[in-house]
Amino acid sequence: MPDLDALFDDYARRHPEESTEIALFRDFLASDDAIFERSHPPGHITASCWLVSADGRQLLMTHHRKLGRWLQLGGHCDGDRDVHRAALREAEEESGLADMQIDTALFDIDRHRIPARGSEPEHWHYDLRFVIRASGDEDFVVSDESHNLAWRDIATLAAAADTEPSIRRMAGKWLARN
Repeated sequence: MPDLDALFDDYARRHPEESTEIALFRDFLASDDAIFERSHPPGHITASCWLVSADGRQLLMTHHRKLGRWLQLGGHCDGDRDVHRAALREAEEESGLADMQIDTALFDIDRHRIPARGSEPEHWHYDLRFVIRASGDEDFVVSDESHNLAWRDIATLAAAADTEPSIRRMAGKWLARN
């Protein structure tokens, strides 16, 4: 299981400009043992994937069924404290891809409010994002969690004004490191 303190120490060294957000995550991580459970009322840890093609030029995105927006793959940890395993599980479940490699360093973090829906109250997602690279067949299968999936050019995502802000931020990080 990954050492979350070590992951955040490494992330803080690479992204000192995100110190305020990092502090919010560290406080949340120390707040309660139930933070990996979807039922934790204030919010919970989620694990997302910057799922790139083998050549690193494209990102696999989901047109999210509940949110109706194009986003990165990922979701709830459902009690699993191994965020690497949770991210890979989400990538596999949502894409149908099998041959993938995870970069165990934190790629991005994002805290976002989830509005109340049905019996579920408003809460926060503390999203830990990891690079996952497709290393085999890149023919995806659309799961029941998505309206659709599509490979999108990362440079185009970084430049487009209508790209979701956190996707644009991650595209910029990806292009800067490659």
